[in-house]
Parts: sequence; structure tokens; C-alpha cells
Amino acid sequence: MVGRGSAWRAEFSGPSRIRDARRAWARIVAEARVEDSIRLPGSGLIAFGAFAFSGSSAAASVLEVPEIVIGRVDGRAFMTEISVARDAADAGPVPTVPVRLPVPLPHGEDARTELEPGVMGRERHREAVASAIARIRAGEFTKVVVSRDQRGRLPEGTDRRHIVRRLAAAYPETWTYAVDGLLGASPEMLVRVIGRSVTARVLAGTLPRGADEAADLAARDALAASEKNRAEHRFAIDSAIDSLRGLDTHEDPETGLTASPEPFLLRLPNVWHLASDIRGTLPEGSSVLDLVEALHPTAAVGGTPRREAVAAIEELEPFDRRRYAGPAGWLSAAGDGEWVVALRGAEVAADGGVTAYAGGGIVDGSDPDEEFAETLPKFRPIADALG
Repeated sequence: MVGRGSAWRAEFSGPSRIRDARRAWARIVAEARVEDSIRLPGSGLIAFGAFAFSGSSAAASVLEVPEIVIGRVDGRAFMTEISVARDAADAGPVPTVPVRLPVPLPHGEDARTELEPGVMGRERHREAVASAIARIRAGEFTKVVVSRDQRGRLPEGTDRRHIVRRLAAAYPETWTYAVDGLLGASPEMLVRVIGRSVTARVLAGTLPRGADEAADLAARDALAASEKNRAEHRFAIDSAIDSLRGLDTHEDPETGLTASPEPFLLRLPNVWHLASDIRGTLPEGSSVLDLVEALHPTAAVGGTPRREAVAAIEELEPFDRRRYAGPAGWLSAAGDGEWVVALRGAEVAADGGVTAYAGGGIVDGSDPDEEFAETLPKFRPIADALG
């Protein structure tokens, strides 16, 4: 789906940012009048959002309702027009006749930049990973994700839609997102709610693709057999299910959460991932943002136990992650929504400054050099799209 313009926007911060956004959205929905004859996921009143990874982040978490939404679901296209009445006197009837389609703006100058090492260079990353391993062996936590950054700058006046189009074309197996300057192609669905059906995709455990068919098959088989990567994946699955079960008050066992007993191998153009899908039913009285808050941050981007790992990240990483690895997605007045983990992307500032991030899960048995190497293919989607 694509939104254009802004009918309503709100910013949130601090540890309660997702909860505050849920309350603000509930007020908007309660006051809205919606005429939706299509009734497809994403039609009617919707908002796009992006949340900071940490409650201590200086980055704004955002919900924004666009003036116009153009979407396509299962081969059916639709357009939603959203307006805000400034006072009761302005509140006329909801239009029921087709509105005029907006004229697409022609694409401007291409937006390209080369990414360079950021604050967390190779040696500093090695030191952070070594420190994390030592703290794991001391019993502080069992897993922590350490990321590093790369920086660039887009020329003034360039059109960032080119970046999003390249990401979508190169990585069709992922979910392309672009919200408030945060953009990327994420392979990880934090949570999707359609009707009352809940799904989530957990990724943890990664190896780069091979240079030829034989090397690629060897990489796939090595990942499938890797005890270190399978342990990392199990941490992530257990964390996600435990987080969702905290909201699940169903008495019917058939409506509970399920996950495949063994992860499957997800092949992307740049990497192999161990992946598992979780399915269930939305608990009564819960919204998609309740699930987002319960799940974030997953063990795949934070660590285990969650509280201790997130605290360690703020000590190990010499930067604010901002909205990297935070939730990004959309939600509707009907209760549907899709939220990904903001990975394989970058923050693009208003002045054209670009900051990209990539990380890896550190467990007992991790090797600092291998962990640095693991970040290289994770930068590739956004680096290729930019450069």
C-alpha cells in the first residue's frame, strides 16, 4: 500500500511509546466515520507507523494517517480518501461517489550514495562482540544482538522513491517498507493480524549465500546443521511464543499459538536464514499494537533475557539505534495490520544523511571475526539499493 500526504500525525517517545500510540489510534477510530464498501485488509481508515527500538531513543516514534491510500490486495485495487474535519460544522456527509485519482508525480533525480564505515568500525565491533561473549559466559544473559553502522549522504533534491523501487524489485520475498524516512526490505514479519488470525515470522541464524551452486548448497547445509545457529533460533522462537502467551487468555486449546517443530531454510538473494512461522488467534480485547508491544524487541534483534540484553546493547553499541530493528508497518480501523522488524534498511534524514545498520546474535561459541563477516551480506540490500 502507498499513502500520500498527511491527514493526521502524532509522535511518541519513551518506554510507553507503543501503548501511547495505541490509545491515540483508538481515539481516532472512535471519532472517525468510515465509508468502506471494499472491506479488504488495508482499505478504509489506516495509519502507517514506525517505532524506535528503545524507549530511551532520541528518535521519534510515529503514527501517520495519509490523505490518500492506494492499495492492491489479491488482484483488487482500491483507493481511500481521508480528510479531517476541523470542527463539527465542517463535518459533512462521507462522500460516496468516486473521487478523482491523484496524478502521480514524475520521478526526480536518482538517489544514490556509497555507504562508508560508521562509528562502529571493525575493531570496535570486535571488542564489543568479545565483551558480549565474556558477559554471556559470566551468566549475565544467554544471547545479545550487537549491530554496527554505515553512513552516507544523498545529494540534495534526489528522489528517494528510486531506492524503494530497487529494494522491492531485488527482494520480492521480503516486505518493503518506507515510513517517515525509515526504509528497507525486511525478511521478518513481527506480527500480522487479518481478521482475528495472527501470524509472525521469526528469523535467527544466518549464513551468506554461496558464490556458485555447490558453495550455496554447502552454505545451506552448514546452516541447517549449525548448533550455534539452531540454538540462536530456539532462543528467538521461545521468546516470541512466551511474549504472545502473556496476552493469550483463550480457554479453547485450539485457538492457542503454534509453531513448526523444526525451522525451515529461507533463501534470500543475499543470505540463508533459519525461519519459523507462528500462528494463532487474536486474544479477545487485544489489538495488533498490543501484540507489537508484547513481541518487541524479539530475541532475534535484542537478546535473551530481554531486559538484560537490551540494557547490554546500550552499553555495547556506541550509537542510538533509532528505529533500526524497531516495528514498522500499518494498522486499520477494522483491526487489521502488518508490522515488520525494520531490518535491511536505513534511516534517511531530511538533509539526506543516511545511516544503515546490521547486526548479529551473539551466543556462547560466537567468534568475533565470523560475527563481523555475518553483517556484510545484511548490509547488501540497502547498499545495493543506494549505490
